[in-house]
Amino acid sequence: MIYYIVLYKKGITYHENMQDHLNHNTTSTSTSIPKWLVLAVILISGCSTTNTAKHDPLEPMNRAIFGFNEVVDKTVLEPIAKTYKYITPDPVEVGVSNFFNNLGEINTIINDIFQLKFKQAGFDFTRLVINSTIGVLGIFDVASDMGLKRNKEDFGQTLGYWGIESGPYLVLPFFGPSSLRDAPGMYADYQTNESVSPVRTELHHEERDAISIVEVVDTRARLLKATQILETAAKDKYVFIRESYLQRRESLVNDGEDEEDFEIDVIGVDY
Repeated sequence: MIYYIVLYKKGITYHENMQDHLNHNTTSTSTSIPKWLVLAVILISGCSTTNTAKHDPLEPMNRAIFGFNEVVDKTVLEPIAKTYKYITPDPVEVGVSNFFNNLGEINTIINDIFQLKFKQAGFDFTRLVINSTIGVLGIFDVASDMGLKRNKEDFGQTLGYWGIESGPYLVLPFFGPSSLRDAPGMYADYQTNESVSPVRTELHHEERDAISIVEVVDTRARLLKATQILETAAKDKYVFIRESYLQRRESLVNDGEDEEDFEIDVIGVDY
């Protein structure tokens, strides 16, 4: 799955007027992307720091794979995602996203335990139980309404927690930004999901494939706004995505302790 970027400032979230602008091809063009957001994208995409560049010794290869991923996204994933978003009512779209987020809680709980975050594991387990029962298989995010925020942990973060460095930046075909540490971590998460997720263990092969396709389309549809921002403001998408990914992963490993006023959030597959 291709990764894209969402920028946000502490205390500021997306509002309807921003969403209207980002969907201006089908709605209105009267609103504009906030100037601070565009400026931040331009500044970040225009500067490749020495500290970041040293983490990308494979840049020529990575750029080639990045270009391939862009072609796949533009010709296949993005058109399908736009169609899905156009024909799917918003409540249904939210319910589908909630369903897949709920499935991801299982892997988060496992990595909570691996990172010795037992209290957080308890909260995340409670979220899973509430949303799987009262929330009807996770379609309704009842737990968030009750004040239980959603956490996201993966095996790459677990390796970082135990002191393993990120290593060289990598761009994986179809999957997008990664690193020498996060790539095997992603594979470990996939194998864990295959072993414990009820979608993988209880359903037939055809049903699992259908759900996987829906998950990919739903994930890409949620990234359409971020794509619009990149296309509008990023000077060099490759550099912007690379720096955003590395900063975000470092922030996640450190549980956000080193966040600055402007934080760059890379949204990817909940693998």
